[in-house]
Amino acid sequence: QVQLVESGGGLVPPGGSLTLSCEASEFTFRRYAMSWYHQAPGKERESVASIASASDSTSYKDSVRGRFTISRDNAKKTMYLQMNSLKPDDTGVYYCKARSVQTMEEYWGQGTQVTVSS
Repeated sequence: QVQLVESGGGLVPPGGSLTLSCEASEFTFRRYAMSWYHQAPGKERESVASIASASDSTSYKDSVRGRFTISRDNAKKTMYLQMNSLKPDDTGVYYCKARSVQTMEEYWGQGTQVTVSS
C-alpha cells in the first residue's frame, strides 16, 4: 500500500514562500498521477495542482496559477509544491494524493499545515 508523508509546512508572512514535499513509499511512484489539495478552515478540500505520472503535464487552480509550481522527482519518489507570494487565503492544511494510472486507486497523506499571517 502506498504511504505518503508531507512536510515543509509552517508559518510564513504574506508574500513569503514555502516548499512542500510529499514522499511516497511506493517504488513504482512513476506510475502514479499526483496532486496537491488545500483545505482551508471550515471549507472543503480542493485540488490546487496536479502533475501527470510522466511529469509532462501539470494543471493548477486559477487562484494559484503563476504563484505555485508543482514538480516531481520520480527517482526520489517525491513530489513538491513551491509556493510563492503567499496570501492569507492560502492558509490551511495541504494534502498530497496519489492516483494509480493502472488501478485508479487513490491514496492520501496526513497533511501539513500552512499558515500565512503577519
